[in-house]
Amino acid sequence: MKSFLTCVVCFLALRGAAAAERPNVVVIFIDDMGYADPSCFGNPAMKTPNIDRLAEEGIRLTNFYVNSPICSASRVALTTGQYPQRYRIHSYLASRAANQRRKMPDWLDPNAPTLAKLLRNAGYRTAHFGKWHMGGGRDIGDAPLPQDYGFEESLVSFEGLGDRILWQKTGNQELSWKHGRGEILHLPKHKTTETYVDRAIDFVRRHRDESFYVRVFPNDVHDGHFPSDEQQQKWEGTSTNPPDNAFFAVLDEMDRQIGRLLATIDELGLAEDTLILFTSDNGPTDWPRYYKAGHQPPGFTGPFFGRKWSLYEGGIRMPFIARWKGRIPAGSVNDTTVMAAIDVLPTVASLCGVGNQVESTDGIDLSAALLGQAVVREEPLFWEYGVHGSIKPGKAEHVSPHLAMREGNWKLLCNPDGSDMQLFDLGSDPSETDNVAGKQIEVAAGMRSRLQEWWQEMNACYTATDAERESR
Repeated sequence: MKSFLTCVVCFLALRGAAAAERPNVVVIFIDDMGYADPSCFGNPAMKTPNIDRLAEEGIRLTNFYVNSPICSASRVALTTGQYPQRYRIHSYLASRAANQRRKMPDWLDPNAPTLAKLLRNAGYRTAHFGKWHMGGGRDIGDAPLPQDYGFEESLVSFEGLGDRILWQKTGNQELSWKHGRGEILHLPKHKTTETYVDRAIDFVRRHRDESFYVRVFPNDVHDGHFPSDEQQQKWEGTSTNPPDNAFFAVLDEMDRQIGRLLATIDELGLAEDTLILFTSDNGPTDWPRYYKAGHQPPGFTGPFFGRKWSLYEGGIRMPFIARWKGRIPAGSVNDTTVMAAIDVLPTVASLCGVGNQVESTDGIDLSAALLGQAVVREEPLFWEYGVHGSIKPGKAEHVSPHLAMREGNWKLLCNPDGSDMQLFDLGSDPSETDNVAGKQIEVAAGMRSRLQEWWQEMNACYTATDAERESR
């Protein structure tokens, strides 16, 4: 009996030690923030001290990509660890008619794998606070709630259902008031990030003695930019480009709110128990109205060409920071590893001890890169945007071919039929100024063949029957 009790005690001790090793996870996913909007990634006009502190205490990856230059598709990739085209989500989810016209569903399949489901099954408490945009809103009032994707608690915006914040009663938010299915908070837009962070702080405090997974997805950097009067006055006249002033104001306020969340995690003594990931869903805005007014759109892409709605680097390469005190080397920079949003699910699952439960993913486990190793990615990355219709950039030069692929330092862009082929060596030409497709003929041809093969597989999802999709 004594031996049996000893074994039980040892088992419980080992299980407790394993649980203590697995981190809490906080994912901060900004809406429409460019690569160089954080000052630690090169913002030339203002400082983001709290985001910078996160980088100083963690690692920056300079070759991180999202898997689409537009919101819904980008969020699906991060959430599922799969290319969003597998779920026929290639653009932003809109009205039923617009979705049907672009061969899209009205929401992400609730049977899709998600990190929230994985972690919740492992005993984590889960929550999503912020922009959703994977189903619900406009004239769609019957979409699944975030709870159907593994989140116990949620507070979203007009592009989702359940508890949500609405800041106007017109336009895209008009119908949301009538959908019900959750508590509606009527707040000005400049209070949204503060409210999401309030909820996240409350959630963390309530579950400080448990493992938790929290997503904070601010949407105030997405235009239109509506800072408070106080915020606007602080930045009024700081730029000769008028749209910058309101943008700087909301970026500054968002940084302050992120600082509140970081401070809470640190004050609760959870810094060494919590993995924090920070990035954005796509490049900064590129609406034509800015150019028509003689202005430049706000937001910085650093050395990269293109912006939102473009497969050039400025539309898909994002700032990425990871902090886990005591495990991730502080102040480190990884310029080697190519990582993407589809890799987040298998990577976090591995760090949380549930990597063996990941059943279906297009991503790869890059946990070693987050922990400080210069991992070389062996698998190529692929993109599609605009084949079945979507928003085009406001600047004609930013309109890219519909497909893209990165393998090593090579990046190829072309259309599905192989036209408009462009090949860039990102190692020597990160700004994509020198198309060498005519010089590197074998490289371009080989990449084009694999890119077209990938697209054929993805495009088949749009013509498959529901039964066929279920079997994939």
